[in-house]
Amino acid sequence: MRFIFKTSYEQDIRLAKHGGQVFWYSALLLFMFAAPWLLPEYWLAQLTFVLIYSVVGLGLMLLAGFTGQFSLGHAAFLGVGAYTQGVLTNLGLPFPIAMACSALVAAAVGVVVGLPALRLKGIYLGIATLAFGFIVEEVFARWDRLTGGNAGMHVKSPAIFGWSIETGTGFYLLCLLTVVLVTLGVLNLLRSSTGRAFVAIRDSEISAQSMGIHLARYKTLSFALSAALAGLGGALYAHQIQFLSPDQFSILQSIDLLLMVVIGGLGSVHGAFLGAAFLIAMPQLIAMVKDYLPAAIGYAPGLQGFVYGAVLIAFVLFEPLGLYGRWLKVRTWLQLFPFYRKGMFKRQKSFQKSDRLK
Repeated sequence: MRFIFKTSYEQDIRLAKHGGQVFWYSALLLFMFAAPWLLPEYWLAQLTFVLIYSVVGLGLMLLAGFTGQFSLGHAAFLGVGAYTQGVLTNLGLPFPIAMACSALVAAAVGVVVGLPALRLKGIYLGIATLAFGFIVEEVFARWDRLTGGNAGMHVKSPAIFGWSIETGTGFYLLCLLTVVLVTLGVLNLLRSSTGRAFVAIRDSEISAQSMGIHLARYKTLSFALSAALAGLGGALYAHQIQFLSPDQFSILQSIDLLLMVVIGGLGSVHGAFLGAAFLIAMPQLIAMVKDYLPAAIGYAPGLQGFVYGAVLIAFVLFEPLGLYGRWLKVRTWLQLFPFYRKGMFKRQKSFQKSDRLK
């Protein structure tokens, strides 16, 4: 009898675990490519926003979900990418080069923020990034010659090698291609030693350091990669909006981005997409429902903020793993039915809690 031992490099490294995933992801991708011919123009624009926020969400997921670093100023990186794209595009630089520069400039700013924040954790890191967000917003408002200040700045339509993308369909397909490439890059990054180092830092910095992981290097790299993806999303955002002003990248935008990854599901790539869909769909649902509510409630100021806060509290209390965690439970229920037990996930949560306290 001969025993065969496979090393980690000889293990199965396919992105899809089984044929079912290949089928459903292929069907989803086919629908996304066919969406311009299936959906009205308005819903296609909303789907484009979902794709743009998915890119930003993937970056924030790397930082908060997989490295455990708290950021309350991520809209600043989004704004840096958007303004860089707007300025370079208006100067006549080709779209691919301008978008690459947007990601690089945002990554450089991320390094500048990440280095001083190395000794900060938790709420203190959040306060530091919040202060950074206020500083960047003020720079956007005061640097009139470059950004247009509070008067705003118009952004030209993207052009690739002389081909101008002025239609919503063309720009949507461009965003979809960008999202596919970014998602594949993030998935492969998480399977590499760098991704495993990020997760180790998130779980326990002391344990990660004892295993030889350089905390300063990987934390700074996480900030840089997260900021680069936010800058990439900002470049697409600039062309979708076609007008930039400092108030678009305020603290409220940063909170929305953090809300997106928390509700989508921290620590999961799927959560970035689910959170982006929630962030775009929720205002539409509120607008449709408020006409059926009493006038004192439906047209009260701050209704959207109240709904967002209530939804966030509900997820933190009853579903900390977000929308993706809820989907995993529904999928498990379907797989085990009729042998599903009511208290199964309660026992699982209890085990995880006791395991963290060891």
